[in-house]
Amino acid sequence: MVSRTALTRTVIRTLITLLAVLFWAPLSVAATAQAAPAAPADECRVLAPGASAAAERAVATACAEVAAGTWYTWGGGHGAQPGATYGQVDPTDPASEHDPERRGFDCSGLVRYAYAQATGGQDILNGVASQQYYTHRAAARFTAAQGLAPLLPGDLLAYGKDSTDMQHIAIYLGAGKMVEARQSGTKLMVSDVRLGSTYFGAVRVNTGQVTGNIHQTWGTGVWTKAEPSLGARRVYAFPYSTTIRVECQKHAELVRSEGYENDVWSYLPDYKAWVTNIYIKGPAWLEGVRDCNQNPPTP
Repeated sequence: MVSRTALTRTVIRTLITLLAVLFWAPLSVAATAQAAPAAPADECRVLAPGASAAAERAVATACAEVAAGTWYTWGGGHGAQPGATYGQVDPTDPASEHDPERRGFDCSGLVRYAYAQATGGQDILNGVASQQYYTHRAAARFTAAQGLAPLLPGDLLAYGKDSTDMQHIAIYLGAGKMVEARQSGTKLMVSDVRLGSTYFGAVRVNTGQVTGNIHQTWGTGVWTKAEPSLGARRVYAFPYSTTIRVECQKHAELVRSEGYENDVWSYLPDYKAWVTNIYIKGPAWLEGVRDCNQNPPTP
């Protein structure tokens, strides 16, 4: 049998333990609350000053989709109007098998929607990643060699092997972070900016009035060239009719194509390249566009 003295000691020890727990618990909770970490650095929001109000709205729109747990879907966001759509199966990616069942965005679909919402519904970035990078609405452009130093939240980061093959685009948040629709099987996310070999450069979007001589191309797969010559290095091919900004034009190599002939070439500052005027809608010599021979294009 247990003695009365031993029992008394057991009860006292139990009471002491309970009192210790009661006094310790609130202090621990308070200490934990005081030591709670700040919001994580990769929180989806504007992470640096200097962005325009429209760029901040674009970031907020993309981040709202991240918070909602929206899926990446291949081809998502490219419906008649900006917004999430069901995706398609990417023949090169087995992970996309469920994309037709998921409503969401691919990389350029997200960028398109974010800037449409930022501009009151104006569909200013309708197109794939390369078309968004080369937009005639560019307010500024940055090369890969410039890194992140000159960038502001809302700038678009483009990725690809070279100027002819850009495959991905994301929205910069600041502080080395970006929001992106990255790949099938994942949801929209915040990532560290990748500055590896496939980072091509960045563009700042002009959401206001567009300046310059704005024209429209026609045809499909029309190549721009490094010089006004058919034999010059290829820079970029317009997949279909595209809005372009023309800086100047000049007489150069004669081109015969599509039943037309013309020796006038136009310089496109957004591409740093030339295109034959055969594929620009309008007269052979564009009205109101200056002569490059008299006033050379901006380097």
